[in-house]
Formats: sequence, structure tokens, C-alpha cells
Amino acid sequence: MIDKEDIKKTIEYLSLLERKIIPFLNEGNLDKISEKSGLDKTSVMRALEFLSNKKIVSLKIETEKLVELGINGVLYSRQGLPERRLMNLIAERNSVSLNDAKTSTGLNDNEFKASIGVLKKKALINVVNENIILTGKKEELSHKSLEEKFLESLPKKFDDLSLEEKYAFENLKNRKEIIELQDKKIVNVIVNYTWKLLMKERLDEELIESITPEVIKSSVWKKKKLRKYDIMSSVPRIYGGKRHFINQAIDYAKKIWLEMGFKEMEGNLIQSSFWNFDALFTAQDHPVRELQDTFFIKWKEVKIDDKKLVDNVRKAHEGKIVGKGWGEKWEESESRKLVLRTHTTCLSAQTLKKIKENKEFPAKYFALGKCFRNETVDWSHGFEFNQTEGIVVDENANFKQLLGYLKEFFKKMEYEKIRIRPGYFPYTEPSLEIDIFHPIRKEWVELGGAGMFRPEVTVPIFGKHIPVLAWGPGFDRIIMEFFNITDLREMYKNDINKLREMRVWNK
Repeated sequence: MIDKEDIKKTIEYLSLLERKIIPFLNEGNLDKISEKSGLDKTSVMRALEFLSNKKIVSLKIETEKLVELGINGVLYSRQGLPERRLMNLIAERNSVSLNDAKTSTGLNDNEFKASIGVLKKKALINVVNENIILTGKKEELSHKSLEEKFLESLPKKFDDLSLEEKYAFENLKNRKEIIELQDKKIVNVIVNYTWKLLMKERLDEELIESITPEVIKSSVWKKKKLRKYDIMSSVPRIYGGKRHFINQAIDYAKKIWLEMGFKEMEGNLIQSSFWNFDALFTAQDHPVRELQDTFFIKWKEVKIDDKKLVDNVRKAHEGKIVGKGWGEKWEESESRKLVLRTHTTCLSAQTLKKIKENKEFPAKYFALGKCFRNETVDWSHGFEFNQTEGIVVDENANFKQLLGYLKEFFKKMEYEKIRIRPGYFPYTEPSLEIDIFHPIRKEWVELGGAGMFRPEVTVPIFGKHIPVLAWGPGFDRIIMEFFNITDLREMYKNDINKLREMRVWNK
């Protein structure tokens, strides 16, 4: 039996938060108490932990499985499932070639293959001689599928799924990032019955929370009691503010390049195809310039004012100024299209032009910033990522110096061993690939490429070939190991709990 005097003493220790939630403890769980009291869940949880320390309540934490939309699920809820986009096309035409269907729907390889498989499984289509033929009734195509209805109903408790919803769940669970099965914690509150009875009439007493100049001047402290502070109970952990862990690493890498004598180059996230592709001698029919690989901006097109440079780039592509070119006519209209930059190497091309205009020889520049590619998202790929770029412009530059710069940078990033192997890029020759070993996945991970710019890049800008060392490895992959991240998707989820626990970049 709890002594009344103990009750009285305990009440004097109750904080304002505790007093606010006590009238709603009978609601039984954290979510409902938060809703009724008007306090956020963090404040309610803090108050419940205080009350639990005082043995006024006990907390029972249960876990339930919740089905939620994944990254692609959120996207498909707006755009429609890939098979829906393919169904709409087939319903309109009855028959369509595989290539035409893929281009018209804008689906990537994985989405297109999955859509074909789903529709064939449902006996709605067949593939004959590289053509997709409608075999089901058009009315069947117009009805929402079980999977579409299921996605519209999310989030939902897994245990509450009907048989049809479980069937849809099984069909979707192995498809990339459409749905996720999450564990949700439910905090149930059990109130000590004796406290419930004895505290009812004692919570209205107003206590002074803190001594302020106003309290002293008004002499209110003579009429009211001061709330007592419990210095023995454990309290929730307090997290200090800090920069996002990626920004911490970016600042450190920039410092490295600056210490190595490089200047920083910057530029817009939206670039013309001229600087992103053409000035870097990327053929106009190269796959990287298709919708499946690059995000194009439909806003407007831009024209490059430097007519001589545009003409020189055209000649390089057509093999009229240096080398053999790409064997086809270069179209200026293609170079005017806007894209989200696919690499920071476009900044290197623009910087070469400024170096030529300012006659700045030799020169060393670096960049570190966001790039965007229409990639299928997985543990090692994202549609946005950070890249660190660098160029060295010097008549005496050579390939051995390039290896030296790369080894020194990675050494300062605390990678003693990197793997350098031959590679291919349209704008460098010789070219190399840089790999680091992933200790968790036990495999080599590609970071990006480097090399020496081809004459087809340098001659149109400088009027002659000048050796240029260039590199552009992916930066996010470089810092994964330090932060114990095994999946790139974790970097940009911004889970507040993980951000709080993330180690500080202290190299």
C-alpha cells in the first residue's frame, strides 16, 4: 500500500509535462495520449519515462508490422505502376513493338521487363516476333488491379491484410522499392491503480516551476510552493546540433584539395547538353544521352554564344579538326537541350575555356557537388550523388602525375590501398577506373574514372592540344565506410534517429 505522504511528496516533484498528460493516461498508449493532450510524441514519451521512474505508470512496448510505400511506391502512386503505363499504351494500339513500347512509356530496363512479366502472368498480353499483342479484353485493362488498390490503401497493418491484399503484397514485395515492411513500436501505458485514485484531487495545485525576477518582485513565491526537482532519475539523452554528416565530409575533402594547391570551380546544376556532353566529345547518339540515363529539362533550350567554339566542337565530332570524329553529322539543336548535370566534368570543360581566355597556365582546379542520373536505385546506385572533380592543365603534365594526385587524395581520405585499372571514357585517353574494397560486402566498389583529356576536347578550346589531367570519382561511395553505411540509400533518408547517432567526421 502506498503511503499518502509519499503521494504528496511525489506530486511536488511532478514536472509540467507530467501534469499535462496525467489526465489522459487512461487513453492507454502514447499515440492517443499525444492526440488528446496536444503534446508532440517526443514530449509525451519523455513525460511517460519520468512517470515510469516514479513507479506511477509502467510502459509496455510492443512491435507491429506495418506495410508502407517504398521510394518507387511513392513515385508510382503518382505516375502509375509501370504495367499500368504499358497497359494504357497497349489498350490504345492493340499491338506495339517492344522498342516502341519501351520508348513511349519511358520505362527503364527493369521496369519494362517487370511490366511484361506481370501482364503475361495475368494473360493480358503475349509477345510474338518482338511485338506485344493484346490477348485480354480491353475492359480488363481499364479495371484497377489488386496491386493498384493495395498501394492506394497503404500504410496498413500487416496482420489486418485481407486475402486479396496478401496476394497483392506477395506480388509486390520482391519488386524494387515499391513496398516496405516496417516494424512500428507501440508504447502502451499501464497506470498504477493506487496512484490513479490518490492523485485525482491533488494535480490542481499550482507550483512555481522556476525562480525568475518577476516571481521575486511579485512575492508570489511566498504564497505558492516551489516544484521540487528530481536529480536522481535518469533523463532522456540530449543531442547537440551538428552539420549533416555528408557536409562534414565535403568540407574536409575541399580542404584537402585546397591544401594541394587547387582552386575551386562551381557551376549550375542545370547545364546545356553542349557543356555536359558535346564539349566533352560524347557522341550525340551515345546511350548516356537518352531519357533512360539522363534527366532532361523541358523548360527551354539555350544557345552557346561563342560561335567559334561551337564550330570547333562540331568539327571535332565530325573529324574535321582532329582525330576521326564519330562519323556522323553533328546537330547544334541537340547541344541546346537542358539537362540536370550528369557529372561535374561539365564544370571542367567550362573552366578550360576560362583558363584559355585568362591565359592561366599552368592551372589546377577542383569541384565537389551534386550530379543526377536516371539510375535504378539500389545499394550502390542513386539518382543523385556527390562527385569530386579535378583538372590539372600543364604543358608538362603526364599520366604518372595523375596517379600521384589520385593516390595522395585517397591517402588523405585514409584509403591506403586503392585499385586502379584501365577504363574507357569518350573524353579521356588513356583512361582509368578507381576502385576501393568494401569490407562488409567483400567486393570491390567502383568509384569513378580519370584520365587525360583527348585532343578532341582540348583542341576545340585551346586551338592546340595541351595535356589536361582529369578525374571525377563518386564522393558518396568514398565516405560510406567511415560512417558504417552499407547502402547508399541510407545517406539521404534523413532518419532523425540515425542522424543523431551518426559519428562526427573527425579526421
